[in-house]
Amino acid sequence: MNATTFLTFFLITITIGVISWYKTRSEKSNTIAGFFLANRNLGFISVGSGLLFANINTVLFVGENELVFTNNLSVMAWGMTSVIAMLAVSEFIMPIYLRTGIATTPDYLEKRYDSSTKKIVSLIFLVNYIVNLLPSVLYGGAVAFNGLFHFSDHYGIDYWTTIWILVWMMGSIGGLYCILGGLRAIAISDVLLGAAMFTGGILLPWFGLRYLGNGNISEGLAVILSSKTEHMKVIGAANDAVPFSTIFTGMLLVNLYYWGTEQYTVQQVLGSRNLAVSQKGIALAAFGKILSPLLINLPGLIAVHMYSSMQNTAEVFPRMVSDVSPPLFVGYMAAILFGATFTTFNAGLNSASTLFILNVYKSDADEKKLLRIAKKFEIVICLLAMFIAPFIIFARGGFYNYLQMIGGFFSVPIFTIILIGFLTRRVPAIAAKVGLVFFIVAYGATQVIFDTGLHFLHVLALLFVITSAMMLIIGRIYPMKVPYVRELSNVVDIVPWKGRHIYSALLIMMVVAMYVVFTILS
Repeated sequence: MNATTFLTFFLITITIGVISWYKTRSEKSNTIAGFFLANRNLGFISVGSGLLFANINTVLFVGENELVFTNNLSVMAWGMTSVIAMLAVSEFIMPIYLRTGIATTPDYLEKRYDSSTKKIVSLIFLVNYIVNLLPSVLYGGAVAFNGLFHFSDHYGIDYWTTIWILVWMMGSIGGLYCILGGLRAIAISDVLLGAAMFTGGILLPWFGLRYLGNGNISEGLAVILSSKTEHMKVIGAANDAVPFSTIFTGMLLVNLYYWGTEQYTVQQVLGSRNLAVSQKGIALAAFGKILSPLLINLPGLIAVHMYSSMQNTAEVFPRMVSDVSPPLFVGYMAAILFGATFTTFNAGLNSASTLFILNVYKSDADEKKLLRIAKKFEIVICLLAMFIAPFIIFARGGFYNYLQMIGGFFSVPIFTIILIGFLTRRVPAIAAKVGLVFFIVAYGATQVIFDTGLHFLHVLALLFVITSAMMLIIGRIYPMKVPYVRELSNVVDIVPWKGRHIYSALLIMMVVAMYVVFTILS
């Protein structure tokens, strides 16, 4: 293990931790609003950075670069369609959340349907965090760190044992950081990591191209543009990892769920000091998603020209970083990966305890007792995630695609009942419950019992249409006796950002330009 690499990683990580502590030492996190929502006082940079780093983590670094290496750049569609979804959420969904003064997305379901629907969805969220989100982040972080520091080689430990050790180290540290700091500490570290990530996003492709060109960047670029160009395809065919047609069906729905419904994502925005700040923060995060291929896609493309084969393709990204970069920069990237792992992991822990305390536990106890219970709950789910994470090594079909497929059990069903709640006034609570059960059971059947021959994203879109129709029919036959009326509880100013439409148009143009440029180059 290179001493310079480890020292750089250690110093950057400690510096970010110290700055986060210093900036939050006077903040009150001993209340529900302080611990879970940062006292609703986050600025747009904190909101944007929090959103971006709740999303960009080692799952993306490891998973998307692996898919580019084994397939092509069609996987970039996940990030590009996120921009469209984020803008839709900013314009139509976030104003509703802030106007109603909710602290969790299931809170809206209680207002729209009933308390049992809220509790059911809260439990679905918690299951998702325990079996999918938190373990995958820890596993991705373990894979990345072993690839960067080569622990298994240096210490003669088998790969399986190494993953276990790294998962438990990161889970323990991340859990402690979240329990002590709450959302405000997470937001501060996100801002610092955001600046570091964009710097790394510029330098890493530069080092990679220089490596390919034997010291000459232009020659390295020529190598990519002249050989193995099939990996540069952004318009995925039917047999590719991400067929282009899925962009307009299930992928858009999954992204709308993720940015507009997923609790650990939405919670970053619910801490905004007003609606305009939340919309600016979302626009900043959308811009970050447009730049993110520099780190989560291009390294995989460069690696295609470096390695003819690889025994464990999940290590494409960390191995490429280790091989092309000087020791100082390897340590720098390790610190970014370390931080990216913790921000998503900590956001998930914080949101899970929010859901449990506010939506499931529900007690009249004082705030101090509730916070103690919340922190104990975080410890429990942290331990569960650390037990589950190493077993993801046995996932088939690619780490990233596997996670997206599993996520389908939780994502689009919840988005469906929330969307119908937004658009209608008489669809009753029973329709939401029937819709949830039907969607989850039917999707599970298509993925486990019988093969439809359709991509899982197309299956999600088809079930979305069927479930929506079913809910509308139930609402027609058994409508609510009293139509739902949205109650306003403006805990923050809800005047929208005046410049949002101009920036939205610019962001959409950038997305289109990304596809045009890569299509021409390929």
